[in-house]
Amino acid sequence: MTRTARRSRRTLQVAGAGAAALLALSACSSSDDASSTTSDSSASASSSGKLSGEVTVFAAASLKESFTTLGKEFEKQHPGTKVTFSFGGSDSLAASITGGAPADVFASASPKTMKIVTDAGDASGTPSTFVRNELEIATLPGNPDKIASLKDLTKSGLKVVLCDKEVPCGAAAQKALDASKLKLTPVSYEQDVKAALTKVELKEADAAVVYKTDVHAAGDKVEGVEFPESADAINDYPITLLKDAQNAEAAKAFIALVQSSEGQQVLTEAGFLKP
Repeated sequence: MTRTARRSRRTLQVAGAGAAALLALSACSSSDDASSTTSDSSASASSSGKLSGEVTVFAAASLKESFTTLGKEFEKQHPGTKVTFSFGGSDSLAASITGGAPADVFASASPKTMKIVTDAGDASGTPSTFVRNELEIATLPGNPDKIASLKDLTKSGLKVVLCDKEVPCGAAAQKALDASKLKLTPVSYEQDVKAALTKVELKEADAAVVYKTDVHAAGDKVEGVEFPESADAINDYPITLLKDAQNAEAAKAFIALVQSSEGQQVLTEAGFLKP
């Protein structure tokens, strides 16, 4: 091969290497631009405030109907979210939370049961009262036993059910009985207000002392009887964000919905009293 031919070939090799380097640099630059665009887009999405993911709410059994309605509304307002509820006796729920059960929000039927959670340091911030609830006597449809007062529940042969004394509805019932100086021996103590009401719905009991909201929710399955002593045993319902909430932003938004005029309307229609 001549010297001129060799020089020409070497020039082509250098030119080819240079072109390859330029292509590589261009590709790298494009990749960086794409990465930057993705990063910017991601940052923009996170700063847009869009909520997503699951919100776990532990709530008193008496809130079942109204909170279920609000949960559906929340999911509708925030596509991509899901509200999961655990309803039950407030004392049992509080014990679960302090025992480490994962939850984002706790709505209790009394300040006493909420205090179990705050004393354990499991609440984030100060709980706020969002509704109040009053007791009522639930009887069989048509009130065949002609129950007209709290005193009538002490009649011989009448099968009456109360909530357990550790449960807010049971503590409130006991407070009303004590204020009236009445002694009542129920056929059973139930772990939450829905269980007490179910006994009457199934005709396993003649009457139960529950909340007005539960009588309202039961429709024509029971009949409600008001009694004046209930005014001495009205329960405040506090709600709080929990310290170990996995989805704090969505949890705060759910609490805000509960406290909003829209949420309060749902709760008022269910029979709850304003805070």
